[in-house]
Amino acid sequence: MWVFVFFDLPTDTKRDRKNAANFRKNLIMNGFTMFQYSVYIRHAPSSEAADAHERRVKNFLPPKGRVSILRVTDKQFGKMKNFWGTELEPKEPPPLQLELF
Repeated sequence: MWVFVFFDLPTDTKRDRKNAANFRKNLIMNGFTMFQYSVYIRHAPSSEAADAHERRVKNFLPPKGRVSILRVTDKQFGKMKNFWGTELEPKEPPPLQLELF
């Protein structure tokens, strides 16, 4: 199971920026990795472990902003399609093969 944390935090004041930075640091300290700038993910081996990760995130929520938590199964995560721009990247040429006859 995968636990996603999505967030949109204000950065208008110095205090808001500090809260946002602390939230990101807490996510990383709790084993989450950045998937996108405001999306962090962590693998959980069971639903009970996912519950524990969710409780930890709730304990360090910032006072302002929006935070969402989503759980997906390994199978659902495996079906995700990621795109990095619209331009095709050049394919690697196939390896050269030797002919021995």
